Amino acid sequence: MILHSEDLHRIARDEQDRRDGFRHQVHVCMAAGCLSCGSGEVKQALEAEVARRGLAGRCQVKGVGCLGLCAAGPLVAVDDGATRYQGVQAADAAAIVDALGGSPVERLRCSGDMAFFQRQTRIVTENCGRIDPERIEEYIAAAGYHGLHRALTGMSRQEVIDEVGHSGLRGRGGAGFPAGLKWTAVAKAGDSLKFVICNADEGDPGAFMDRSVLESDPHRVIEGMAIAGYAIGASQGFIYVRAEYPLAVKRVRHALAQAERLGLLGNGIFHTPFTFHIKVRLGAGAFVCGEETALIASIEGRMGRPRPRPPFPAEFGLWEHPTLINNVETFANVAPIIRNGAAWFSAIGTEKSRGTKVFALAGKVVNTGLIEVPMGTTLRDIVFEIGGGIPGGRRFKAVQTGGPSGGCIPSQFLDMPVDYESLAQVGSIMGSGGMIVIDDSACMVDVARFFMEFCMTESCGKCVPCRVGTRQIHDLLARITAGQATPADQATLEDLCDLVRHTSLCGLGQSSPNPVLTTLKYFRDEYHAHIHERRCLAGACSAAGEVV
Repeated sequence: MILHSEDLHRIARDEQDRRDGFRHQVHVCMAAGCLSCGSGEVKQALEAEVARRGLAGRCQVKGVGCLGLCAAGPLVAVDDGATRYQGVQAADAAAIVDALGGSPVERLRCSGDMAFFQRQTRIVTENCGRIDPERIEEYIAAAGYHGLHRALTGMSRQEVIDEVGHSGLRGRGGAGFPAGLKWTAVAKAGDSLKFVICNADEGDPGAFMDRSVLESDPHRVIEGMAIAGYAIGASQGFIYVRAEYPLAVKRVRHALAQAERLGLLGNGIFHTPFTFHIKVRLGAGAFVCGEETALIASIEGRMGRPRPRPPFPAEFGLWEHPTLINNVETFANVAPIIRNGAAWFSAIGTEKSRGTKVFALAGKVVNTGLIEVPMGTTLRDIVFEIGGGIPGGRRFKAVQTGGPSGGCIPSQFLDMPVDYESLAQVGSIMGSGGMIVIDDSACMVDVARFFMEFCMTESCGKCVPCRVGTRQIHDLLARITAGQATPADQATLEDLCDLVRHTSLCGLGQSSPNPVLTTLKYFRDEYHAHIHERRCLAGACSAAGEVV
């Protein structure tokens, strides 16, 4: 089956008519976080209660993707989020159905006026919590695949690339390289065979942005990849996702099958000469495979280890052919840009960091979950407005951005705008979007040791600076936290960080010293206390045999 434009509009119209036939909509979060809390049982109980009362024709109960406030799951939203409920159990089904069209169940209510919901700007996550991720018709009714249709039938390949370039979209996988420049490089590569890869190998501790998007709105990523394939002249794409994300894998595969059934993937899409296929490849959980050359090696069936660059994948990528690699969030921005135009997207964010950023807000903060905010939003707004502040009456101490190789940012920078340039100035990185809040109960030397242990364990071992250097740095940090280090050890630590940073082969090693360097810079007194006074200022470490 190959769709015409009128078929796309017909599907959207039929789906909207179907939705309009229900007086009430009850959305149950069926993303991994809420499922682990029992949302599957909640959905079954609500369906049974609606059926028992004979309301099946007037009230639709459906599973949706991530509603965002993961700390309060299972979550249920009624009538387009007019009322949200948190901590719902199967036993609450009758009370929720009783309240339809009337006063909400106050004991369950999650206020719709919460800054967590009101202060966000949703582009990547606009469909999360609104559509059933397993029904392509709902995605189409939400303007899905309209961007692909516009690109294929109304724009040249170069016009698509120009639109992405003029939007100011930068890669959301960590480095922030301008997407338009990367697409241009692959498009200009002199090879008839090219590939598109979606990097969904999300391995940062505390990060779950890509997983949530794939679980909640997989067609959005698929559509973005297809548009990219058309723009650069590729006919084959791969989604590289870690096997630890079984729900995301299941929904992506289901979405691919649906898209192929409707002719939105395959040969002659929208009756044009464009052909595009996508396959799923599973990663085994190696953190280093988030690096693009290691990822390519893994897809090819080789050990996932990085190689020196240049040549870059844009010229010499998968099976030695030009390859475009972007991450989940980057591709999820593409279709809205094509639908709404570059000017619309570039009006959001800052001058050099356009659009929004999705963050996994975790750690010592009241409202942990998935958020999306304009670039340039301050750390204070994220932590204290959207995040609800620090629980238990503790004080904010730092926020760690950018995953295990990001920096720890102290309270003096709470009013700093979160964008690529500002984070780099204080010694951190955007990364893929993990944001871990740290309170005053934590020892920052021990925090640095924790992240260095992760980098040490995940090093592929190919280059000596990373393989040996990260272990030596970790061992020095362990000596410091145990109260066994000397001032000479601290000097060695700083020298090692500089060495590993400048001589490692790939980004894992090059950025692994960031937590150490930023804690040395902003929390030097804690290192001094461990080394010179044999005590931990936070009372969290065993120094000189005792916790102070």
